[in-house]
Amino acid sequence: MSEQERHRPIRSFVVRGGRLTPSQQEAIDTLWPRYGLESDQGLIDRQAVFGRVAELVFEIGFGMGDSLVAMAAQHPERDYIGIDVHPPGIGTILRDIHATGLENLRVMQGDAMDVLDKCFVDYELDRIQIYFPDPWHKKRHHKRRMVQPPFVADLAGKMRQGAILHLATDWENYAEQMMEVMTASSQFRNVAGEGQFAREHERAETKFERRGRRLGHGVWDLVFEKVD
Repeated sequence: MSEQERHRPIRSFVVRGGRLTPSQQEAIDTLWPRYGLESDQGLIDRQAVFGRVAELVFEIGFGMGDSLVAMAAQHPERDYIGIDVHPPGIGTILRDIHATGLENLRVMQGDAMDVLDKCFVDYELDRIQIYFPDPWHKKRHHKRRMVQPPFVADLAGKMRQGAILHLATDWENYAEQMMEVMTASSQFRNVAGEGQFAREHERAETKFERRGRRLGHGVWDLVFEKVD
């Protein structure tokens, strides 16, 4: 193993080679210039992108994007930026943004931590959403899980005081790990009470979640407020 390989960051995602439908490909080809943001352009100019500076929400891993589109439609007073790595989801959300006429939602593709570092100033974000990240359910893969103490500390550095971090998973073991990590952080407090999962939240239900509920899967939400 080379020196570079030994120090390479562990990725919490794998880019899967899902096939793009014709409509997804067309959406990427035609709509990305309007609704897509490039990470290599540096800090995001919110006034230039949205025509205003409003409450800013960043969603990491939006999947096919249905819940993010629904939340942006429900909260026109907020601006949303979502990031994912999978092209089919990118194509689908671009198509849905255009179909619903949303002006308060933009899309990015790539590694969320790279984007946070390059594109947002410290203490800028009002809300971060991470719904159903890859659970890496095999014990030997738990080190790849996204919600780890260094990751949470990095998120905190980009969130203003009073900002909300909302996590959700349908894997109980991962939910317990999330709770352990978040409870140990002095930078956040549990809105639902110490050790408690959130019963009330404003997350829109995803198609993935509805399918899981039909199969009897549980869902655990954690809502934490940035305090330090």
